[in-house]
Amino acid sequence: MKVSVDISMYPLHEDYCQPIIEFIAALEKEPSVQIERNSMSTHIYGNYAPVMALLNREMLKALQTLPQTVFVLKLLGTDRQKANIRACE
Repeated sequence: MKVSVDISMYPLHEDYCQPIIEFIAALEKEPSVQIERNSMSTHIYGNYAPVMALLNREMLKALQTLPQTVFVLKLLGTDRQKANIRACE
């Protein structure tokens, strides 16, 4: 089953940029998923099991390093990477 995840990371720390950069870099090392960055969140596309295993592993590392970190995730049970999304009329 393909999934799409929209994830945002908010380290509640003075130096918040570096943990975000490291988290995204770790996600991008996984060849079985596709990653798209933007200024507000990161989008992850792929099969459910590898995506969730990746998120589980990398979120745990981030929280162990900086426990005062908030993650916001939106999970959709389909691959929206190339979807033609139409605005409501």
